[in-house]
Amino acid sequence: MMIIGIDVSKAKLDALWLKDTTTGANKTKIFANTAQGHAALIEWALHQTKSPLESLHFIMEATGVYSEAIAYALYQAGAQVSVLNPAHVRDYAKSIGVRTKTDKKDSGVLARYGATQQPRLWQPEPTEIRLLKALLSRYEAVNEDIQREKNRREKAEVSQMDEVITSINTVLEHMVKEKKRLERLINQHIDQHPGLKQDREFLESIPGIGPVVSRYMLSVLRSREFASGPQSAAFLGPGAGSSRVRFQCAGSRAVIENRQCHRPRQAVHGRHRGDTA
Repeated sequence: MMIIGIDVSKAKLDALWLKDTTTGANKTKIFANTAQGHAALIEWALHQTKSPLESLHFIMEATGVYSEAIAYALYQAGAQVSVLNPAHVRDYAKSIGVRTKTDKKDSGVLARYGATQQPRLWQPEPTEIRLLKALLSRYEAVNEDIQREKNRREKAEVSQMDEVITSINTVLEHMVKEKKRLERLINQHIDQHPGLKQDREFLESIPGIGPVVSRYMLSVLRSREFASGPQSAAFLGPGAGSSRVRFQCAGSRAVIENRQCHRPRQAVHGRHRGDTA
């Protein structure tokens, strides 16, 4: 197996092929983090290693949208891909004595991590989960913009600026309509996929879980794989007991922590897709 570490940033990809794990001999090259750059990286890797794509294992950190595109490109091309938790990589770097941080050193650390730690392989999330997450993210952004406009209107009302208030009300009217449209799209999307619909119905059968919370829980739980109820509870927050999943406001994770206090009492199992090793 040929190991290639990739340090991912917004604009570029620093790739390092670890030719020899004993001596540390390597080949490096920088590529643009664009579709053209992704194709060039694959071509370079094939040329350098003289190996088929399926025998190449690319290692990178999870950097949100910046790492998603290259991970998908490599996976779809037939390569093996691991997307790592940055905290795990930092701890590993410290354990091997790497203190300074440069793009080349980072890609080297990633390659050595891949060669020695056997990280699990990454798989993309199903298309329906990716779209659900994107719709929820957009819904949340519009909802936050609505609150900002309401705050501006409150200040304008204190200052009695009628023209400004009229402008804000016009913008708010359009935003509220868009929020309702997005909510319809989200519900339609879930209803169109039997698995999502079934899981949402299950979640909403739990006391304290309503339509809003269930959508966010669904997007999180369906994008990962949990071996048991306690494991899913540990991911989403403390307070688990036996095979039951309980959430507490103070300990909830990700977008769930921004929702109302809720305490589901049974486990919901997801799938390991876009998770990080």
